[in-house]
Amino acid sequence: MKDEEKKITILAYLAAYNHFDIDGMIKLLHADIIFKNIAGGEINAQTNGMQEFRSLAEQSKGFFSSRQQQASNFQFQHDSASVDISYEGVAVDLSNGLKTGETLKLEGRSELTVKDDLLIAISDYS
Repeated sequence: MKDEEKKITILAYLAAYNHFDIDGMIKLLHADIIFKNIAGGEINAQTNGMQEFRSLAEQSKGFFSSRQQQASNFQFQHDSASVDISYEGVAVDLSNGLKTGETLKLEGRSELTVKDDLLIAISDYS
C-alpha cells in the first residue's frame, strides 16, 4: 500500500471514529487487529482480534456525547505510519471524575500498521 493510500485509510478510520460509526471503523480493520491505548506510559486498554475491538468500541461509544480526533504530521515507513493526534471529547459522566458536558482534550500520537490493505495494529499514545 502506498503512503497516500495509507493516509486515506487512516483518515477514513478517524472519520468513522468521530461519527461513532463502528461498522465504518471495522471495515477498515484486519481480522487480527491489535489495539492498544497507552496513557502516561501505561496500557489502559488492549484488544486482540475483531470481536474484542468491536466490544471495546461499543462500550467506549457511551463515554462521550461527541468526540473528534484530528490527525497531522503523517510519517510513513514501510507498512506503518505515525500520526500526531489532537483529541477532544465531550464527556458523559466518567469514572475518572469528568462530568456530563465537560470537555477532555488530549494531544498524542497514533502508530498504525497495515496488512493486506487493512489496519492490523493501532497504538494510541497520550
